[in-house]
Amino acid sequence: MEENILTIGLPSGSLMEPTIALFAKAGFSISGSSRSYRPSVDDPELRIRLLRAQEISRYIEHGYLDCGITGRDWVEENSSDIHEVVQLAYSKTSSNPTRWVLVVPEESPIKCTADLAGKRVATEAVGITKRFFERAGVHAEIEFSWGATEVKVPDLVDAIVDITETGSSLRANKLRIVDTLMESYPALFANRAIWKSDWKREKIERVSLLLKSALAARDLVGLKMNLPEAGLKKLLEALPALRNPTVSPLAQPGWVAIETVIDEKIVREIIPSLKSLGAEGIIEYPLNKVVH
Repeated sequence: MEENILTIGLPSGSLMEPTIALFAKAGFSISGSSRSYRPSVDDPELRIRLLRAQEISRYIEHGYLDCGITGRDWVEENSSDIHEVVQLAYSKTSSNPTRWVLVVPEESPIKCTADLAGKRVATEAVGITKRFFERAGVHAEIEFSWGATEVKVPDLVDAIVDITETGSSLRANKLRIVDTLMESYPALFANRAIWKSDWKREKIERVSLLLKSALAARDLVGLKMNLPEAGLKKLLEALPALRNPTVSPLAQPGWVAIETVIDEKIVREIIPSLKSLGAEGIIEYPLNKVVH
C-alpha cells in the first residue's frame, strides 16, 4: 500500500449511516457510499472501503486494510489479533452498546443456560456462542444461521443467540432473553504492523482524535449570555458546566459575557432559571467537536 495513504474499512449495513454521519461531524465528507464499496472522501490521505462489519477485523489482521471500524464482538468472533485504538460509543439508533443474547420463545420451559444441555442453538456468531457455552460447562449443538434467526425458534432450534440494541424486535417476536453473552461497541482497530509505522500511526491517531471529539460533542451544546456583574456569583452557582465557564467584561460597564458548554438535555430546565437570575441575550448553539 502507498506509504502516505491510509486505507480504512468502514461497516456497511445498519452501521453505515451513523458511521458516515460520525465522520462528517469529525470533518470528513464521504460521498457515494450508497452505490459503491469504494466511496470518495475529501481527504487525499484517506482511502475508504465499505465492507461487512463481520469481515473488517480479518482484513485488518491480514494487512488488506490499515485500520477500520467494527464491533469488538466481530473481533472476538474472528479471533483477530489487531490493535484497538479507541472505543467509539455509538450504535445504529442510540449510544447504547449492542448485546449478544441467548433467546428462547416466551412459553419455552428453558430458564437458564444449563437447561440447553443437549439442545440446538442457532446463531451467526458461532465462535462467541461456542466459547460462552464452554465457559458455562454446558454441551449444546451450535449451528450457523444464515439470517432470519428469530423465526427459527421453536420449530427448527431450541434457542438462538442474536444481536439486539433495544430488544424491541425480540419482544415483537414473543421471544425472551435467557442470558447475555457480551456487550459490544464499535471501535477503531489497526493492523499491528501498521501501528508501528510512524506516518500511518500518526494519521490514525489524528482520525481517532477527531472521531472521539465528535462523539464527545454529541450530547452537548454551547450557551452564551450577558449578565449584570452583580448577579454573576448566583448565576455561576446555578450553572453546570463542562469546565468553569468563560467570563468576559462587556463594553458596557457593570456587565459581563458568559460562555459555557452544558448537557443538551438540561437546557430546557436551566434557561428559564438563567433568565430569572438576570441573564439576557441567551444563545444556544450546537457543537461539532469537544476535545478533552
